[in-house]
Amino acid sequence: MTQLMLKYFRDQQKKLEAENTYDTQCPFCSMQCKMQLIEQKGVGRKTYKAVGKDNPTSQGRLCIKGMNAHQHALHRERITQPMLKEGGEFKPITWTEALNCIRSKFNGIQETDGLNAVSVYGSASLTNEEAYLLGKFARVALRTKHIDYNGRLCMASAATAANQAFGMDRGFANSLQEIPHTRCIILAGTNIAECQPTIMPYFEKAKENGAYVIAIDPRETPTTEIADLHLKNQPGSDAALANGLLKIIIENQFIDREFIRQRVSGFDDVARHLSAISLEDVTEHTGISKEDLYQAASTFGQEESGMIFTARGIEQQTDGTAAVRGFLNILLATGKIGKPYSGYGAVTGQGNGQGAREHGQKADQLPGYRSIENKEDRKYVADVWGIKENDLPGKGVSAYEMFEKMDEGTITALFLMCSNPVASNPNANFVKRAIKKLKFFVAVDLFISESAELADLILPASSYLEDQGTMTNIEGRVTLREASRPVPGQVKHDWQIICDIAKVLGKEEYFSFANAEEIFNELRLASKGGIADYYGITYNKLRNLNGVLWPCPDLEHEGTERLFQHSFAHEDGKAKMKIISNKAQVHKDEASDMFPLILTTGRVMSHYLTGEQTRRSSSLAAREIESCMEIHPSTGEKYGVKDKTLVKIESSQGRIVVRSKWSNKVSKGTVFVPFHWGDTQNVNQLISDKLDPDCRMPGFKVVAVKISPYM
Repeated sequence: MTQLMLKYFRDQQKKLEAENTYDTQCPFCSMQCKMQLIEQKGVGRKTYKAVGKDNPTSQGRLCIKGMNAHQHALHRERITQPMLKEGGEFKPITWTEALNCIRSKFNGIQETDGLNAVSVYGSASLTNEEAYLLGKFARVALRTKHIDYNGRLCMASAATAANQAFGMDRGFANSLQEIPHTRCIILAGTNIAECQPTIMPYFEKAKENGAYVIAIDPRETPTTEIADLHLKNQPGSDAALANGLLKIIIENQFIDREFIRQRVSGFDDVARHLSAISLEDVTEHTGISKEDLYQAASTFGQEESGMIFTARGIEQQTDGTAAVRGFLNILLATGKIGKPYSGYGAVTGQGNGQGAREHGQKADQLPGYRSIENKEDRKYVADVWGIKENDLPGKGVSAYEMFEKMDEGTITALFLMCSNPVASNPNANFVKRAIKKLKFFVAVDLFISESAELADLILPASSYLEDQGTMTNIEGRVTLREASRPVPGQVKHDWQIICDIAKVLGKEEYFSFANAEEIFNELRLASKGGIADYYGITYNKLRNLNGVLWPCPDLEHEGTERLFQHSFAHEDGKAKMKIISNKAQVHKDEASDMFPLILTTGRVMSHYLTGEQTRRSSSLAAREIESCMEIHPSTGEKYGVKDKTLVKIESSQGRIVVRSKWSNKVSKGTVFVPFHWGDTQNVNQLISDKLDPDCRMPGFKVVAVKISPYM
């Protein structure tokens, strides 16, 4: 062997020795793409590269966010030890000091203000184990009824609608693998090309196979570009649009009478209601022509298979639940659910938006999608936890309503885990003022976010590279996120923090877990027999099968790919149709002279939620360095707002300043602002405190505003 060859092999060996690999999942959207981070040690520095790993959902794909996720996890601004605010400044303290401070403050507040004075605000970015444990912590360690989470601002409308219509909510009633074979697809208020890019090949394959795609969105987006028909409706008119489509379907006999007779209740009432509305009213409310309504309705109604997907565009409205129910009415009337290549998909936004709402973070919920107001459900979970049913608190209030109680003085302490409500909630200025009234506020986070900045104590959390646990992705597939990178500094996992606090509060016997798998095994038991039944899922099964679609009721079961094949989850086995109001959420006369334009919000591809993580990624931040307001050029000219200039946007709730961006892709009379920025660019300062009556979802997508050049 020559010296040159020997040198080559030595160099290769050194390279291998200098390389670490970490298996994990992307921490961002609900696709939960499997990935591996490769860490290479060079001379004086380390380099990192993320590569996708094969899996049933994303099949090895990664988007730009996943490729650069490690940049925030390795960022120099990460909190690596507990920080206590003294004299307006954060100072490092030990974990012992931090835990003793929490014990003293929480005990003192509950003695003087009552058990429910302490509140817990969770996150849909937590693992299933941590979401489950947080709900148990609130109800067993703190004995408070006040717990909710940021998923209330994301998936609540779709979850409530599915539960009302079908008796259960798994997000997707089918697996993703069925999408390429369906004949007609309705994408209602979803911009998957930017929000869940790695899902797009399923829809592109469907197009190749001849599927007809209908997109419903007030804006032109990369998603609407794949559509055969784009219904560019007015913001807030989605319920009316669904009614118009179903009216045409019924009147032209595009319904499945046998399916309705055997498996649906409420059809006759809905049909009578729709017979009394006029398509002229629908076209006026929606801005969609009769011709396009007929094209969409007849195509979906007559095809042998079809799927409807909804997302935040129609859900984040004060009639979001009703709008989703309107589209579920269409599915049920045409019999396009519970069959091959036909079904419903709620496109989950957050990474664990599905699993985080199944196991007890919501105010009205116990693990397994059980109800906290149901005597049998309460008894079952209490027995699993080893407490008396009477000791379980009752139903609390929704996420935003907790801040109203802080403002009133009913809630005087907050334990916040991995969320940024000051930036993400509606009426954001009010939320900030309410938090400032608290006697004690603890935040668990990676960074000092806009919300954590207001805290009295910040606890350092671990990242997706370090924290092992299960997540439930967009299609209801439970996956195991491996995570083996050592935590930096004094960082602890969320579940460890919860257990440590429970211990100092005297509740150690209920929280004596050594690892995430032990927590999952208790979750399995707590969910057994519930709607979201994980009992048959184990870590070994997840590794062997690369994920399992719930429900999975026993160890021999391999998961449920298609729901509702034989019956729905209501007691009578039937799905329920419901009469939906034909009134648009915002009428032209409600956009007054004072606030003549309609604002709608959403995402851009390079950022995620409030941007606390993605804006700390240099590669992602460079793509979108600031917020913007998309506005049609003619609308910009009308109001004296030039392209690429600063513009002031005002609503009845507040004002922000962003940069204008002329675009023909947004309708005249409508402006669009993304929600990934805080402070003076925080669009949620403009959102009102009105909530959906069914699910308590704020109306992020429809806001009356006025604009003017910023001087």
